Amino acid sequence: MSTTPTQPSSRKQAVYPYLIVLSGVVFTAIPVSLVCSCAGIFFTPVSNYFHVPKAAFTGYFSIFSITMVIFLPVAGWLMHRYDLRIVLTASTILAGLGCLGMSRSSAMWQFYLYGVVLGIGMPPILYLSVPTLINAWFRKRVGFFIGLCMAFTGIGGVIFNQIGTMIIRSAPDGWRRGYLVFAILILVITLPFTIFVIRGTPEQMGLLPYGAADQEPAAAEAASNSPNTGSKDKKSPEPAASTVGMTASQALRSPAFWALALFCGLITMNQTIYQFLPSYAASLPSMAAYTGLIASSCMAGQAIGKVILGMVNDGSIVGGLCLGIGGGVLGICLMVAFPGLPALLLLGAFAFGLVYACTTVQTPILVTAVFGSHDYTNIYARIQMVGSLASAFAALFWGAIADLPHGYIIMFGLSILIMVAALFLGIIPLKGTHKSANQTN
Repeated sequence: MSTTPTQPSSRKQAVYPYLIVLSGVVFTAIPVSLVCSCAGIFFTPVSNYFHVPKAAFTGYFSIFSITMVIFLPVAGWLMHRYDLRIVLTASTILAGLGCLGMSRSSAMWQFYLYGVVLGIGMPPILYLSVPTLINAWFRKRVGFFIGLCMAFTGIGGVIFNQIGTMIIRSAPDGWRRGYLVFAILILVITLPFTIFVIRGTPEQMGLLPYGAADQEPAAAEAASNSPNTGSKDKKSPEPAASTVGMTASQALRSPAFWALALFCGLITMNQTIYQFLPSYAASLPSMAAYTGLIASSCMAGQAIGKVILGMVNDGSIVGGLCLGIGGGVLGICLMVAFPGLPALLLLGAFAFGLVYACTTVQTPILVTAVFGSHDYTNIYARIQMVGSLASAFAALFWGAIADLPHGYIIMFGLSILIMVAALFLGIIPLKGTHKSANQTN
């Protein structure tokens, strides 16, 4: 029999998982970067154009954040219930329309309205798309590919912050052109991937997840070598990954859910300290020239850290936790202990980027490890609600701390306490999972 008909399928099996990764890169580098990582470049020009305080304009971002908190569980339910192509296409259109609407806005209330539009559209893309797709399409190197995709939130931010700033400076109302260009980029680049590339599972295309073929011989050998395997067991296939794990209602009743929800809130709150690193540098004698570099150094640390954390998590999730949080503690210690040495100050900011990376890499990996993939989007969406809520109020909290006498020292001390607490909150549910698995066996 000719093997020609199997060749396209074999080629598609080899290539398509990487197209899913490319889709994840596009999601984080385009809509996520343009809407979230580049938001700050519009604050001053738009406020000046309308002659309003910055707080009046930036209020749209608070509305955006609060809307995301409210809509996250809805987004998780939609992604679990309906075709991912439909949900992600609708999310991309809403993100594009939000930026397009801002380019045409003539009053503050209109920005607030489009903040709601963005808050509805962004959660599936920002929080759920990458870990959901990578968990469905990969059995090996899951952490690496999640980290690789998430790294482009920082890479895209570095690139498009520069491009956006040039567009804004091109005219008195250049911010309108900036939002318009961002809207076009979101729609033109992202929609082809959501419509033509994305599939919720490889089974929809008659394919296997990446690495599944390598796992089958090992699983068969383990089953044949098991002394407790009878004829009945041999006839029972291993359940598909998408059917393994708790439902959202079961997870909500478990202590592990609340531990991971608190972990997500604390690690997100700690991440917000990044915004105060330039102010910290400016407060130091003769370090004001490094305010921009310290922010860039932290961004580089989080971009590289996401890839490294993903690779470490593929071998050990506890190892990934220790590396990320250990890097954060080291970074804080360097910045506090050597404030007058630029090289060590920047190295500390870079190391702090590792714990920054935990927010979008460690949390989804922990959720999958503890609760499985059966109802992942619903469970992760609810846990991420705590993180989003913490993000909405963390800047106010840290700002109040920084304004106190010796405020930065207090802020950094609290950061270390938060990171240590987060480490234990991340490890405890994993230990419970392993204990349950051993009891089942």
